[in-house]
Amino acid sequence: MRRSPLHEAHLALGARMVPFGGWEMPLAYGQGTVSEHRACRRGAVAFDVSHLGTVRLDGPGAFDRLQAALSNDLRKVAPGRAQYTHLLADDGSVADDLIVWWVDPDRFDVMPNASNTQRVRRALGGRDTTAERAVVAVQGPRARQVLGSVAPSAATVRRFEVAGFRYGGADCLAAGTGYTGEDGVECAVPVEVATELWEAVLGSGAEPAGLGARDTLRLEAGLPLHGHELGPGITPLQAGLGWVVGWDKGDFTGRAALEEERRAGPRRLLRGLVGDGRQPLRDGAAVLTGDRVVGTVTSGNFSPMLGRGIGLGLLEVGSAPADGEPVTVDVRGRLLTARLARPPFWPPGGGAGGGTA
Repeated sequence: MRRSPLHEAHLALGARMVPFGGWEMPLAYGQGTVSEHRACRRGAVAFDVSHLGTVRLDGPGAFDRLQAALSNDLRKVAPGRAQYTHLLADDGSVADDLIVWWVDPDRFDVMPNASNTQRVRRALGGRDTTAERAVVAVQGPRARQVLGSVAPSAATVRRFEVAGFRYGGADCLAAGTGYTGEDGVECAVPVEVATELWEAVLGSGAEPAGLGARDTLRLEAGLPLHGHELGPGITPLQAGLGWVVGWDKGDFTGRAALEEERRAGPRRLLRGLVGDGRQPLRDGAAVLTGDRVVGTVTSGNFSPMLGRGIGLGLLEVGSAPADGEPVTVDVRGRLLTARLARPPFWPPGGGAGGGTA
């Protein structure tokens, strides 16, 4: 089990540690997940996301390797920008979703999910630099204010921009990215200054937050999680992420299968569900219209901001009703009423969510 460079700092804060993707990471601190969730929506929190991988590709051939392997088109961005993209399997399903930090013309830092780092490195080449840095994500409406008192130049990085900054005498990177639906910055810093930065951010007003809040925040924001809304058998088109596909570029892994699905139309689509009560919806639960099963919940939980159960699910095209219509969700034998809704769930009426770079 791997440990973050901030492991001892988490223990000192009383974090509840859990295994996740081959790492031991904080699930929550003393106030608990709901409190941490609300702190992110209302103020600023700091997450340790060092378990995410970093695969570095550099040199004159790096751009072409990424273009041939990943679904999105890097020509839509430029050095100094980040891009959300997918690594697809041959059948068009999502082997991993990741962020590419285009640091300078011939250097790319690719950020896979923790458990997929070696899969991504095998597909792309490059060097695994995960152990050389920690990644601290400062998120929330006050995130830039808090970070600005610690690392002023990092706090000015715009949404989906990537820029270098100095901290503690070390060269660091900041990106205007996150996984909460809130504004924020993710800072990749060398291991030797990681604890100093973490403690400075907390000392400037951010509350520590764990993986529990990170998951409920991303669910409220309608953001997919690999292994739930993305993974074997689930394509970008089924997940409503067709904008992640660079149809106007050349060939890439999985393109032929994806083009076939685009012609025929996906047989199922990712939809949002809002429960009528506080009972959490749960992944794996069947979604029914009358007595007919029309889909499955892929992620579900309690929404601290809405005070209701919410979920995402893959539902059959042509069988599931329209948004706003009721369905039944079978949560371990307990039948709950929910209504289909278009994510994100928070803020009400939309506006949160992932980037489109």
